[in-house]
Amino acid sequence: MKHRIVVLGAGYAGAFAAGNLARRLSPADTEITVVNAVPDFVERMRLHQVAVGQGLASRKLADVFAGTGVRLHLARVTGVGPERRTVAVTGEDGDGELAYDTLLYALGSSVDHHDVPGVAEYAFDVTGLSSALRLRERLAGLGEGGAVLVVGEGLTGIETATEFAESRPDLSIALAARGELGAWLSPKARRHLRQAFDRLDITVHERTDIEAVEPTLAIAADGTSIPADVTVWSAGFAVQPIAAAGGLDVSETGRIVVDRTMRSVSHPDVYAVGDCAHAIGDNGRPLPMSCASAGYTNMQATAAIIARLTGGKVPTTGLKYHGNHISLGRRDAIFQMVDGDVRSKSWYLGGRTAARLKSGVLKGAGWGVAHPTFGMPQRRRRLATASDRIGVRASA
Repeated sequence: MKHRIVVLGAGYAGAFAAGNLARRLSPADTEITVVNAVPDFVERMRLHQVAVGQGLASRKLADVFAGTGVRLHLARVTGVGPERRTVAVTGEDGDGELAYDTLLYALGSSVDHHDVPGVAEYAFDVTGLSSALRLRERLAGLGEGGAVLVVGEGLTGIETATEFAESRPDLSIALAARGELGAWLSPKARRHLRQAFDRLDITVHERTDIEAVEPTLAIAADGTSIPADVTVWSAGFAVQPIAAAGGLDVSETGRIVVDRTMRSVSHPDVYAVGDCAHAIGDNGRPLPMSCASAGYTNMQATAAIIARLTGGKVPTTGLKYHGNHISLGRRDAIFQMVDGDVRSKSWYLGGRTAARLKSGVLKGAGWGVAHPTFGMPQRRRRLATASDRIGVRASA
């Protein structure tokens, strides 16, 4: 019987992992299934561009995995049963359970409402394709002078506000920050950021904690009302409660607690990557939710899975967070390096050069997912015998 590998989620981490596993494991004794709720590969890092009406090429997952041997199952994951090694799904390709021998959990994250009144009912976000398209429709209906408030001064909030302001100069764009805008950047990078906001005429409400959202305004903790025909919520991300409900060991935020090889500390047949993994980086701190973290954890997990299944030595890949790359529209960006304690270094890269670098990163990530057979070896690795794998597992 073939070893059944099930990958949950086909975002950057999940789609790339599935392709990598297909490249390196023999189809003679492995069966790889990817479960995803939608038929397209969604470039989450570019959804703020989608929301503001920029046309981006779509990639059908069926085309991505064509000829790789990877089976695509279009469905939404509703539960996991790690004791029985099953996944409950519902969707286009049927309801029921999928059995696995190895599970790679890559369901990512979604917007965190923080239980703020009105956010679920009235606010928009750019964490999923459907929500970005809903926001695009709303923005398209706004006339000159329409007010858009972006809540959250993190990477997503900054990129969303600047993209909207550059693409729609007819709108009034504002950003609400709980603290100081760009406080975590180096002084020079912070100055660059503020100059970009001034150039794009973005109003910044610093030290403003939004405590309620209504149809045409947001209400701050001090009672101030901020006009907003559209409120875009980017004040944090959260994972689905599926892992916790299934009995996997999770952190306080619901992320699956993993060891250095991205394997669940409670269920060794489960691996987690990306936003849903509580992984400790080389600096001893949990990796942040980010595209970079998705890449590091994905490479480690796939390397560990392949080694354990084929009887090899489990390698360790680097888990070092190097910095933040922030788009400020299409022609400007900031690349801020950080040290081992995740403190900003004095050096940063900004302007068009940083924007071209960010564009290259985005294109490279999309190309890598879209070409899973690139570099496919002529002879892929066969699985070790069951006794060999038990020995490797015991020593790993």
